[in-house]
Amino acid sequence: MNFFRGVMGGQPAGQQPSGADTIQKLCDRVASSTLLEDRRDAVRALKSLSKKYRKEVGSQAMEHLIHIMQTDRSDSEILGYALDTLYNIICNDEEEEPDESEDTAATLPVSGKPKNVPMPDENTQKQTDDDLGVEFTNMFIQDSENVTLVLTMLEEFDFHVRWPGVKLLTALLKNQCAQLQGVILVSPMGVSRLMDLLADSREVIRNDGLLLLQQLTKGNAAIQKIVAFENAFERLLDIITEEGSSDGGIVVEDCLLLLVNLLKNNSSNQNFFKEGSYIQRMKPWFEVGDDNSGWSAQKVTNLHLMLQLVRVMVSPVNSPGATASCQKSMYQCGLLQQLCTILMATGVPADILTETINTVSEVIRGSQINQDYFASVNAPSNPPRPAIVVLLMSMVNERQPFVLRCAVLYCFQCFLYKNQKGQGEIVATLLPSTIDANSISAGQLLCGGLFSADSLSNWCAAVALAHALQDNLTQKEQLLRVQLATSLGKPPVSLLQQCTNILSQGDKINRRTKSEKGSKVQTRVGLLMLLCTWINNCPIAVTHFLHNQENVPFLTGQISENLGEDERLVQGLCALLLGICILYNDNSLENCSRDKLKQLIEKRIGKENFVEKLCFITKHELYSRAAQKPQPVFPSPEQMLFDHEFTKLVKELEGVITKAVHKSSEEDKKEEETKKTLEQHDSIVTQYKELIREQDSQIQELKEQVASMSSQNDQHQTTLTQQVAQIQQHKDQYNILKLKLGKDNQSQANNQSDNTHINGLQTEELTQLRDEVQELRKQHTLLQTQLSEKDTLIDTLRSEGEQTTQVSTGGPDHTELLKELEELRSLVQCKSAEISQLQTERQELMRRAEAGSSEAVPSSEGSTDSTKMAELESRLGAQMSETEKLKEDVRSLSESRVGMEQQLASATSTVAILQTEKSKLQTEVQESKKEQDDLLMLLADQDQKIHGLKQRLKDLGETVEDDDDIDARDQTDDDEDDED
Repeated sequence: MNFFRGVMGGQPAGQQPSGADTIQKLCDRVASSTLLEDRRDAVRALKSLSKKYRKEVGSQAMEHLIHIMQTDRSDSEILGYALDTLYNIICNDEEEEPDESEDTAATLPVSGKPKNVPMPDENTQKQTDDDLGVEFTNMFIQDSENVTLVLTMLEEFDFHVRWPGVKLLTALLKNQCAQLQGVILVSPMGVSRLMDLLADSREVIRNDGLLLLQQLTKGNAAIQKIVAFENAFERLLDIITEEGSSDGGIVVEDCLLLLVNLLKNNSSNQNFFKEGSYIQRMKPWFEVGDDNSGWSAQKVTNLHLMLQLVRVMVSPVNSPGATASCQKSMYQCGLLQQLCTILMATGVPADILTETINTVSEVIRGSQINQDYFASVNAPSNPPRPAIVVLLMSMVNERQPFVLRCAVLYCFQCFLYKNQKGQGEIVATLLPSTIDANSISAGQLLCGGLFSADSLSNWCAAVALAHALQDNLTQKEQLLRVQLATSLGKPPVSLLQQCTNILSQGDKINRRTKSEKGSKVQTRVGLLMLLCTWINNCPIAVTHFLHNQENVPFLTGQISENLGEDERLVQGLCALLLGICILYNDNSLENCSRDKLKQLIEKRIGKENFVEKLCFITKHELYSRAAQKPQPVFPSPEQMLFDHEFTKLVKELEGVITKAVHKSSEEDKKEEETKKTLEQHDSIVTQYKELIREQDSQIQELKEQVASMSSQNDQHQTTLTQQVAQIQQHKDQYNILKLKLGKDNQSQANNQSDNTHINGLQTEELTQLRDEVQELRKQHTLLQTQLSEKDTLIDTLRSEGEQTTQVSTGGPDHTELLKELEELRSLVQCKSAEISQLQTERQELMRRAEAGSSEAVPSSEGSTDSTKMAELESRLGAQMSETEKLKEDVRSLSESRVGMEQQLASATSTVAILQTEKSKLQTEVQESKKEQDDLLMLLADQDQKIHGLKQRLKDLGETVEDDDDIDARDQTDDDEDDED
């Protein structure tokens, strides 16, 4: 401090330095002082001067302040002063934050004696030039590292660092939003650091963090998505609940504004909000209770934003699928029911009621289940009335506010949008069979408004009734049945006729004063829009309209006249109505056929003049405004002329009517013939389609019959197989019984000579059989030896196959084994055939013995032969059992061979798969190497370009830091951080 006084002391007594001189000395002190305390005092003084001498401090001290933030990171106090100073020179707000007591009492010696630093006078005029803040903002963000530096300071928990950092970023975003958004977006963990502010326990930092995020999320979908996926919805809804929901203060308003920023025109965030079940958490916001008196201004603001948030989720500009999904969720969680409760409640402020009506409108728009629920809502009156009727009563009441009447009209339009069921219910209230004289219906209110003295009621009722007919041919035809009693003693007239009468006698509806001239135009425009919607694409309605002989002369007269600017729109709508009569004319009236109307236009109006008058509609200044969005929003009742859906109809019909008017009668005939040809072709195609359908049905029936017969055939085949098996079983039993009977007869043989002959024959054959049995035994022993050897070989091959993974191993042995197995199998088959032959011969001997047993008497030799025969049979049975065992062994060997073949096939397929994967991996490695080479070439080119640019900057005299210098500086900063 003594050194500083010696350097700075030297001012003559009584002479005060100017503000610029003081700021210059302070900047020099910040730059040259080696003591942290001296730098801190200087920055503190700059903060005190930054409001009065904003321009001087900003232009001279900004670079020094940034340097302080880079070098003095360890001292939170000096960082806070630097951030506050930067905020004061960048912020354009007129609000002045209260300075700390220690700041206001600060003294800074600038001369030999301690003196008070000149402080800004509170009554001094504040700097109001916003360009100054933008200029300093551009200077600060010229180097994006400065913004990153401020973002890193937000990680400091110290209040005197974190809070000024939040305010500084907010001011920067207000001045240069797009540039700051780009820097923060590419900054590592930039958005995450800002989201951490919402979790700060100090409310002032959390609240200013909300303001910062509001500025950050404006118009940047990428940042909005990042903020949403940083759990912003959960945190914001928790804050709203903690602060009291709709009864909360300004913090709730800030949270709602941030939610609107995150969700508006951002389909990704809207889907995330819906999938996260956050719509269900909105329902408690609208539980306003029975006592609705004493609404505070903040509560009204909060509810406005809450309703706006609901509308953001179901806005008509969203994708139809997303809107329908949100509408379904709002109905399922009871949010729509809660909104309807507010709609029918008493004591609700008019502006909240209006916004609630608009919100309910968009929640039910195009959703059948929501529209059905809204139709069932009743107002708490005695007797209960449908909510639709109560709302329409407000719409046709001229004493109600204009914005409320517009909201009711929008609600009615949304209720009928793509709702043919609702359209039918509205039109049914006008039909004679459903009119109830004791109750007021929607149709009666619409007719009352259509023919009232208030032009705005005329227009609203006409548009509402037109929406009941939109794209619904059935209801257009039904509405032709409506009859009106105009006065006593006169027959009733149709609604269509009454509308045309009002058009032709418009001067009797409104007063003829000039002040109500606009109202007269509004009534006629509304009726013309209703008539155009009614007869469009409805030939029966066109015929009814043309049946009145006064209508066509009235339209041609209106179109052909040269009226003022205000009447041009009426002329264009009359031309549109006449053009619709031409388009959908079925030529059932001879005097008003399509050709007659065209001739009438050509003679009385002129084709070019007719098309010019038709174009007056789209050229009107209010047409484009109404075409932008479905909601009817008008600054004043006089500008309420066009309906959104009607603008679509005009756009669709304008070109078609123009072509139809310019077509000649011959072209019309050709077109009609073409239509007839197409209709005939369509009828032929329809007949073929019906024939094909019939054939398809017949084919289907035949397929079913075939399937049924196939199942029956399978059943019969199964039954037949069972019966064959039973027959075979009976045959076997019969043969067994026959053999037993033959043995009994043989034991009772009495004829000696015959018996001797037979026994002699049997002895010779038995000797032969013994030899064959001995041979069979030898072969059996040999086969058993071979089988044991093959079993040993198979076991060896199996063990080798399990130990090796190569497919080729054991290939030749396996093939040899298969050959030997085939030879063994053929040998067994040969032996089986021989055994069968022996059995056949034995049966033949038994048959011969039975033939001579009736006369022969058994002797000792016969008994001996019988014994030998029994022994031979036992040996033969043993041989047969051994043969069966041999067959079983061969069968087991065959199964083993099949198993080994399957293992071989599996190993082969595994090797093929591994080879395929190896080739794919090799291809991917080659592609990766190629991409790496390309990237290396690009990096080399980039380095060469950067080197060239640096060289050019050096040639131009600019100071350019080399990579080595930057690395050295980063290393120094890292060392300082480590020391801290």
